[in-house]
Amino acid sequence: MLIEGQFTLQAPIQKVWDSLLDPKTLGYCVPGTEKMEALDAETYESVVAQRVGPFKVKLKFTTKLTEVRPPNFIKAVGRGADVTKLGNFSTDIEVNLKETSPDNVEVSYAANVALVGRLATFGERIMRAKAKEVGDQFTENLREKLKG
Repeated sequence: MLIEGQFTLQAPIQKVWDSLLDPKTLGYCVPGTEKMEALDAETYESVVAQRVGPFKVKLKFTTKLTEVRPPNFIKAVGRGADVTKLGNFSTDIEVNLKETSPDNVEVSYAANVALVGRLATFGERIMRAKAKEVGDQFTENLREKLKG
């Protein structure tokens, strides 16, 4: 399932870049984050809880940065599973930052997500709606964080 999006932030590109690579900022911005920490310069470990359809899922996963071109491009792979054994997932993510003016940055992303197990039974429509909801909340949280 391909999930794509785009949004604009009012901040210098370097500040946006630094925020997207900071586990504390990401942990604050991703709804339902219970844990997000850097294991090393390229690897993050996370635990995120969400309600999807009738189920509460708690995803434990690792994200590894595979290509980084400051301050414009991040490519990463994520692998993980629901701790209650509802299934596992993998994702390949690309994030592009484009400075449109000195204090405006256009952020676009594409994530190819593969689900296995009961997670996959939710169906693409439900998962897309949940991804959009989480993405919208992430964007609002990031905008607030960048203001501070």
